[in-house]
Amino acid sequence: MFIKDVNEDISLRMLSIRDAEALFQITDQSREHLRQWLPWVDETKTVEDSRSFIKNSFQLYADGTGLTTGIFYQEVLVGVAGFNKYDWKNRIGYIGYWLASAYQGHGIMTKTVHTLVDYAFHELELNRIDIRAAKENKRSRSIPERLGFTEEGVIRQGEWLYDHYVDHVIYGMLKREWVKVEHPPTGK
Repeated sequence: MFIKDVNEDISLRMLSIRDAEALFQITDQSREHLRQWLPWVDETKTVEDSRSFIKNSFQLYADGTGLTTGIFYQEVLVGVAGFNKYDWKNRIGYIGYWLASAYQGHGIMTKTVHTLVDYAFHELELNRIDIRAAKENKRSRSIPERLGFTEEGVIRQGEWLYDHYVDHVIYGMLKREWVKVEHPPTGK
């Protein structure tokens, strides 16, 4: 089971079935905000849907193809972050994340992603981290920008969101670049 402290207030750990109710609650409470950027929100209608998501995350971890963690702020589940996919042949990790709307703007996600990048480069020995965010999703895009990622381009109509396509901005960080800019994140 993956568990990692980000700092004294924030920790990451794999979600367990006992987290299903809390996961559903923060999804439901942030539904309007999350729906703007995430295609799965309308499919999450019950606690059982959250339970299925958690079970699927176990399988990704067991298969070595991904890692999904809950973000716990002062021991309360406030979001999800992790590696949607590992490309072991090319040593690439694809990071994804979301945070309950009530907890945004406090630096939680920046610190969380910093910790995941450190883990990827120092423990998994990956060579590259890829983060993709909808072009208009300024909050999500600010995370890799704050951490010194390079904006590498735009995938036009990269994702279907309910009734329209959105463009995705691609951010990349190489291990050799991270070593040069590595520092604990500050601020938001």
